[in-house]
Amino acid sequence: MITKEKILAIAKETILSESKAISKLSELLTDDLADCVRLIYESKGRLIVTGIGKSAIIAQKIVATLNSTGTPSLFLHASEAVHGDLGMVQPNDIIICISKSGNSPEIKILVPILNRFGNTLIAMTGNLSSFLAKNSTYVIDTTVEKEACPNNLAPTNSTTAQLVMGDCLAVCLMEIRNFKSEDFAKYHPGGALGKKLLLRVKDILEDSRKPMVRADATIQIVIFEISEKRLGVTAVIENDKIIGIITDGDIRRMLSKTETIKGITARDIMTVNPKMIESDDMVVKALNIMEDFSITQLIVSDDSIYKGVIHLHDILKEGIV
Repeated sequence: MITKEKILAIAKETILSESKAISKLSELLTDDLADCVRLIYESKGRLIVTGIGKSAIIAQKIVATLNSTGTPSLFLHASEAVHGDLGMVQPNDIIICISKSGNSPEIKILVPILNRFGNTLIAMTGNLSSFLAKNSTYVIDTTVEKEACPNNLAPTNSTTAQLVMGDCLAVCLMEIRNFKSEDFAKYHPGGALGKKLLLRVKDILEDSRKPMVRADATIQIVIFEISEKRLGVTAVIENDKIIGIITDGDIRRMLSKTETIKGITARDIMTVNPKMIESDDMVVKALNIMEDFSITQLIVSDDSIYKGVIHLHDILKEGIV
């Protein structure tokens, strides 16, 4: 029976083999890749990515990445292309064909047809002398010395290399487009990622929970306000301006230092210059401030106008973290 040590050794060897293959890709970069990025960026059409077998699966992932980062893309299965799916190819489209060998039967059928269409064809292959490479306008080299597979057969290092080159294209295009997190959010509105990129403080702020006391309020009033609003904090207001905050922790510390609360007011125990955030700021910004200062509440203020309090629990309920 194979031991745990042997399994871990095989796993480590696989990781090292693939990482070595990836590191060598930087040496294979040529002007063709730069030309392809510029061509795709300036294209009036879409980018179509095609392949067969495992390369087809990689093609689908590359398409997904490109679509989510601002480059309209479509996946075309090489074998289905010659059975009607070529109808999706439009005159201005650019086509990337992915194949390790570049000589598979499906590729040899598809490539001449695509060239007759007049579309620019980009080869992503590990065989620069292949049929695909010789019949393409540009070639992106994904050559690997060997597969991580012990029999040097199952696509492992080669598909990883294809995936990395696809990411290179996507990231280069993102940089050229000046693609920001706001743009990314447009294509990812759902789930935790969408909320992280789109949700603003005002979206989760409850007007009904807006704790506040006057600077001359007694400690009894302060405690009542904190307890009623259930946010563990209250703002201290004077002349319609926020001059400080009091947390339940401030109350506990005050009680531990004094035998009587008679005569003590909100002004006496408040923290001045509290951390604040605007209602139009992103919720993730509020979370980062809370983490940086080890606090669980933030005062929300727009142009010195008190809007309420955002609590860490409000953020956690949204599933952002």
